[in-house]
Amino acid sequence: MFAQFIPDGAPVTPIQHLSPDGVLAAGVTPSMSDDQLLAGLRLMMLTRVFDTKAMSLQRQGRFGTFSQVTGQEASIVGSASALDPLIDWVVPQYRELPALLRQGLPLSRFMLYFMGNLAGSRIPDGVNILPIQISLAAQIPQAVGLAWGLQMQQTGGVVVVYFGDGASSEGDFHEACNLAGVVKAPVVFMLSNNGWAISTPRHKQSAASSLASRAIGYGFPGVVVDGNDLLAVHAVTAEAVARARSGHGPTLIESVTYRMGPHNTADDPTRYVDAAALESWKPLDPIVRVQRHLASRRLWDDDRRQTVEAELSAEVDAALVIARAEPAPTASQLFDHVYADPPSTLQRQRAARIGATS
Repeated sequence: MFAQFIPDGAPVTPIQHLSPDGVLAAGVTPSMSDDQLLAGLRLMMLTRVFDTKAMSLQRQGRFGTFSQVTGQEASIVGSASALDPLIDWVVPQYRELPALLRQGLPLSRFMLYFMGNLAGSRIPDGVNILPIQISLAAQIPQAVGLAWGLQMQQTGGVVVVYFGDGASSEGDFHEACNLAGVVKAPVVFMLSNNGWAISTPRHKQSAASSLASRAIGYGFPGVVVDGNDLLAVHAVTAEAVARARSGHGPTLIESVTYRMGPHNTADDPTRYVDAAALESWKPLDPIVRVQRHLASRRLWDDDRRQTVEAELSAEVDAALVIARAEPAPTASQLFDHVYADPPSTLQRQRAARIGATS
């Protein structure tokens, strides 16, 4: 059971279940089965493969600006794996690919978004996610509203909303947390503290000893977890989800990780990231940590790694073929999927636009 409140000013040691060399902490019973752990590892590896492919496509001018997940896979996969995709929702920022895939979003649909095809913003029916949000923290109040609605409808669903340490400095974050605490909304605030708000370091954003300590001001628990530890992130999120589902309201999880690459493909981190600090995080790679743990239990080896990497590379290539086969975007798509019942003004604008381009 994580601490209900974190007193600010007190030193906070992130919850950790797997050490960097893959050793399970004494007395810890994993919250994930072996099959779940292997599935989580595969999803993390898929994300890493896609990051490499997407970076290449962006440099070729075939993708728009893209934010890699590299180094933060455990934070995203561990939390998303604690959800039931049939009733729970994910509200992303822009660095949560594995969570979207686990909820059921096709990889090819995700690709379309970065190819400038408006069809990529259309969430398929039955996939419980909201669209990618580029405006910093704007998705957090939306997530609270969604969770509040699920609470009123008594669906039993829980919302996990993702954002970074930079977004937690925005007013939207504080307003959303305040409302969530008042109405006991079934929402988990997943704060991925990767050390940087683009080029602004964490220590210049807040004097708080931990960002999770802010939760006390809103009347719900805050917890700090090692964001590079898949098992710890899953266990903490599973408890927060169970708490929300049982009517006890929100939890703020600060997942301490590190951004191993640029903020996005338009960024040059060498201008502000200390090379030594970056090197110090490389041995904490979340994928390697899980692989070492599984290898120590004879559930993983180098042959299997190579096989899985080849399969994942083929999976990414196949999704790209599907995405490229989609019809080219048209101006009329600007009007699609905006309203269930478009108002007459929008219908007239659409008719005029189609007439002007026909």
